[in-house]
Amino acid sequence: MRLLSLSFSLFTFILLLSLSQSHASSQHTNNWAVLVCSSRYWFNYRHMANALGMYRTVKRLGIPDSNIILMLADDAACNERNSFAGSVYANPGRHLDLFGENIEVDYRGYEVTVENFLRLLTGRLPPSFPRSKRLLTDSSSNIFIYLTGHGGNEFLKFQDNEEVSAHDIADAFHQMYEGGRYNEIFFMVDTCQANSMYSKFYSPGILATGSSVVGENSYSHENDYDIGVAVIDSYTHYVLEYMEKVNKTSRLTMADLFTSYDVPKIGSHPGVRSDLFDRPLGPEHPMNEYGRGRGWTVEGGGEWVGREMEAEKRGRGLREALITDFFGGVVEVDVDGEGESVLQLFEDFECPPVFKEPTPPPIKTYSPPPPAPVSSTSLFDEYPFLRPSLAFVILGALFAFVFSGVISRRS
Repeated sequence: MRLLSLSFSLFTFILLLSLSQSHASSQHTNNWAVLVCSSRYWFNYRHMANALGMYRTVKRLGIPDSNIILMLADDAACNERNSFAGSVYANPGRHLDLFGENIEVDYRGYEVTVENFLRLLTGRLPPSFPRSKRLLTDSSSNIFIYLTGHGGNEFLKFQDNEEVSAHDIADAFHQMYEGGRYNEIFFMVDTCQANSMYSKFYSPGILATGSSVVGENSYSHENDYDIGVAVIDSYTHYVLEYMEKVNKTSRLTMADLFTSYDVPKIGSHPGVRSDLFDRPLGPEHPMNEYGRGRGWTVEGGGEWVGREMEAEKRGRGLREALITDFFGGVVEVDVDGEGESVLQLFEDFECPPVFKEPTPPPIKTYSPPPPAPVSSTSLFDEYPFLRPSLAFVILGALFAFVFSGVISRRS
């Protein structure tokens, strides 16, 4: 009887272990992006270019349009003052059209409101809203959220007639956390006094960065005299410039991105907040020197909330946060006929100026195997961890049968 009890305990332990491993492996299965330009009017052309530059980047790195929510408060491409109708450029000389023919704008013009933005995050949208306007995330989703526009201390303007506050966004994120709507969030904001927008966050799993400290402006980068206005903001320009080094299989970390910040070039002091984020941002070097290089004057070490926690995170052996954990498509794992895992990475390529639709997969010509009975496959398809557990059930039953025979012979 003791051996039978021991066999049952061993079976229970292995079952719980398989459950925990199945849960851990499914923590991050999909990436989403929410990109918001909250400014109207022609002279805010650069804010639209900021958002479209981020749109091009996340799409190039593998996030499909179905997982991107793009909100543009104005349509500079079709503005009557645009000498290059139907186009938006982010650099003088106009080498790359960010608008083109493959842009899917989900919220346009007066649809870009504080109410719609907060309802989008929390999932509190009317039933009449189409799928393209919904953030259909779950507890396995990593979300990149980018905001650009005019703002101040703990607020961002929408349409020049309303504001979203740091408290509003913090509370929306907590509703998302309570509702299981994300695994991790990377929050980036480019506006005056941008770092104040993440100062009120209190929910776990959030990494944040901004373009400027409290009391500091965020500046435009350069003008195009044929267009007649500034075409991009400085902070976003240098982030996008760095992101051109990243491909879909890149191992660059968030620490690599943050340490690329160059204050003399950007013109303001970007900040980082990682105290709510569980994983280390990257290797110890050079992230431990963040904010201490040329031009950094804020507290002698930049503005980084959570600096003192990085060593402890690395000590726990946690996986470093990669840029592609938020900016790219998720790696897919298939199993071949022999039961060996085959890792399929996205193909690495140089993004052309105009996005090309992916080539459809070739049509398979072999005949599919006959379908198995529903009763014998549906349960294991839904709960794959039960496959190894069934073996232990049979093993346990065999032990019970053998030892019951031994005990009966002794009696």
